[in-house]
Amino acid sequence: MTSGIIELQRNYYTDSSKTIFQNDEMTVNLFRYPSGVEAIELKNSRGRMVVLPYMGQMVWDLEFDGVDLKMKNMFSQPKKADSVVDTYGCFAFHSGLISNGCPGDEDTHDLHGEMPCAEMDRSWLEIMDDGIKVCSEVEYVKGFGHHYLARPSIKIFNEQSFVEMNMTVKNLSGADMPLQYMCHTNYAYLENAVMKQNIPDGAFELRESIPDHVKPTEKWLEYNKKLLSGEETITALTQPDMFDPEIVFFADELNQYQDEAEFEIVSSNGIAFFTRFSTKELNYGTRWILHNQDQQVGAFVLPATCRPEGFLAAERCGTLLKLGAGEEKSFTVVTGKK
Repeated sequence: MTSGIIELQRNYYTDSSKTIFQNDEMTVNLFRYPSGVEAIELKNSRGRMVVLPYMGQMVWDLEFDGVDLKMKNMFSQPKKADSVVDTYGCFAFHSGLISNGCPGDEDTHDLHGEMPCAEMDRSWLEIMDDGIKVCSEVEYVKGFGHHYLARPSIKIFNEQSFVEMNMTVKNLSGADMPLQYMCHTNYAYLENAVMKQNIPDGAFELRESIPDHVKPTEKWLEYNKKLLSGEETITALTQPDMFDPEIVFFADELNQYQDEAEFEIVSSNGIAFFTRFSTKELNYGTRWILHNQDQQVGAFVLPATCRPEGFLAAERCGTLLKLGAGEEKSFTVVTGKK
């Protein structure tokens, strides 16, 4: 139940952090990074979350019980950018919505589409009995093009170590619009951690396409051959030298296994992360593993509406969703530390 709303203005954010809300469990601070990017820090008794309310509503930081959930990266702060690769240091971002994933040779869209760095029109806080929700909104409109309203939100709960991410999109045009969406959570690499899920291990298929940002080595190509033949499998993060460049797996049509999918990764010292979502909303999952000196990722599942291989690939496979005139869809992911 919502007990109040705080409408935020961009001039509220300054170089020094200031508290705008506080109760016995929650504290909300507003500040601006040296780069000029506005941020909201929300703290509960278990940890903290930093959200970028006007930049695609990225979740820049997420920490619970003293554990940093975010990938190792090269960015000390978010950068003002049009493309996500120019500010790739966040815990999570919204990928899509017209196009999504790595563009193929004939695609014209940016990596992960227009939403990751989209400039939001407004942002507000919803104070609720069980937590606080950060909400943002943007109207996307192009002359002779698509027109939609996107409302991303994220909720942090009282005394809990997980969050609930949501993306709601409404087609404002008089014609159908294409829709691709992925909740792109960039989890930390947990050494020797075991990955588990309530779908079969055999549901995962190795990505065979090689995006432009992947520069194969002979060792990597040989390892991929072993994965394809079944000689090698990956259910644990035990061979970091084999994850450079990235290793990616796809799991398709998850609704054949479960109505609600749950994935987790558990380290040898008991640290566990999880992600849970409805397969009616998000019927595809991607597993992304990367380990080098600069970046380390153990993204055990990225929930999505299709594989992240670009617009044309989804169109060819029949997984490109269509949103009718005036139609609205919503996608929800619960994720965090167990």
